[in-house]
Amino acid sequence: MPVERIRRRDQPVADAAAWDLEVRPRRAVRTAWISASLIFAVFTIGGIWLRSGSTGVNFRVVDQFAMIGVGLLIAAGILTLTRPRLRVGPQGVSVRNILGDNLFAWRHIRGVSFLPGKSWARLELADDEYVPLLAIRSNDKSRAADAMDHLRELGAKYTADQTPE
Repeated sequence: MPVERIRRRDQPVADAAAWDLEVRPRRAVRTAWISASLIFAVFTIGGIWLRSGSTGVNFRVVDQFAMIGVGLLIAAGILTLTRPRLRVGPQGVSVRNILGDNLFAWRHIRGVSFLPGKSWARLELADDEYVPLLAIRSNDKSRAADAMDHLRELGAKYTADQTPE
């Protein structure tokens, strides 16, 4: 039986005050912005210089705009790497990776782990499933360790609140 996801992308999320913890990667976001800027700059310069030399090919203004447009699309693709976010609150854990945003109820969460040699943490779910947490990355070092500690504390708090008496 697959784990039930409470909310999908098309459903609104509770306001920001409802979250006890919000984590976003720091170094990966900075690297993505720098890379996207450089790619866009290179394609823009290439587009501008496209007609400056005599290569035997007749480039037009449309080709220059197309070159810049390709650079813009590649840069936009790189910037999707800035999307990961993790939110933790009483209603569960909201995981937004590159292409998805799911909210998992505490009753489906078994734990969180950071396996040796891996680049990011993972949320362990019932039925031996797991979800990568791209917001907690190993290259953020102590910030990632603090996020894991806080996530585990909140997990212990909210799963203890849900035990039947």
